[in-house]
Amino acid sequence: MIFSYFGVKMKTKNDWKQSNWYFVLINLVAAVVVGIVVVVIVTLCLRRATEHGVEVTVPNITGLYLEEANIIVESEGLRLQVIDSTYSNKTPLGTIVEQNPVAGSAVKHDRTIYVIRNAQFRRPVIMPELRDLSLRQASVTIQALGLLVKEITYEPSAYKDIILDIQTEDQTPILAGSSLAEGTPIILVVGKGQGTSEVTVPSVIGKSLTDARSWLLGSKLSVGVVEYDIPPTEETQEQYIVYSQSPESGIVVVEGTNVNLKLSTDIEKTITADNEVDEEEFF
Repeated sequence: MIFSYFGVKMKTKNDWKQSNWYFVLINLVAAVVVGIVVVVIVTLCLRRATEHGVEVTVPNITGLYLEEANIIVESEGLRLQVIDSTYSNKTPLGTIVEQNPVAGSAVKHDRTIYVIRNAQFRRPVIMPELRDLSLRQASVTIQALGLLVKEITYEPSAYKDIILDIQTEDQTPILAGSSLAEGTPIILVVGKGQGTSEVTVPSVIGKSLTDARSWLLGSKLSVGVVEYDIPPTEETQEQYIVYSQSPESGIVVVEGTNVNLKLSTDIEKTITADNEVDEEEFF
């Protein structure tokens, strides 16, 4: 009554319920609107941060030097990283031989391009003793060393498919223990079995084993058993010279016959052998 008297309208129970319902509805709508705004803002930020829909085509950098590739990659907003190196004789040293992602792929800005680079320098390898091995065994070893067989020539020999000699491109014999650069081209001289033609055995008295082998190969013969009067070391092996051979010089044999050699560092043995040969020829 008093509130009515002063003109203040009292809220009924229904009025309070209706007011609370409006309050809840307004807050719910506000929460939905705020949520939508937040989602939109976050989505836009993520799109901007991840550059959604913005892609770059990966350039082809294989065959290029690292410095050249870096300039191209950086101009596209990408990065470059070397993850490994290898050796290939098909591309210049120091150039890129493989890339990931491959050229033409679509990637985002700031993506890293991983590359494998050809070695800048050819590593040295030590030539093992391959003579008297089968061609198959020698080929496996040569491949593992990273050398390149440029040519295989066949010469008459007592044994077929046996390595008679290893040579450089200019046909210089390569000794066991020699240091070669990886990828060096070599020539393999392989036995093809005895021929049917006859040849005269040359004299290799006074020659080193390397020279004697080359001399005999030139006559279509091959080195057989090699004996040393005193076992050599790696340092002294090249000091030994042939003082005896069998068959002797002047004898006619078929192509591919083995010539057995005896070697020594004693020059007197060589002189004696030469005198014996001269006496035989004289009589």
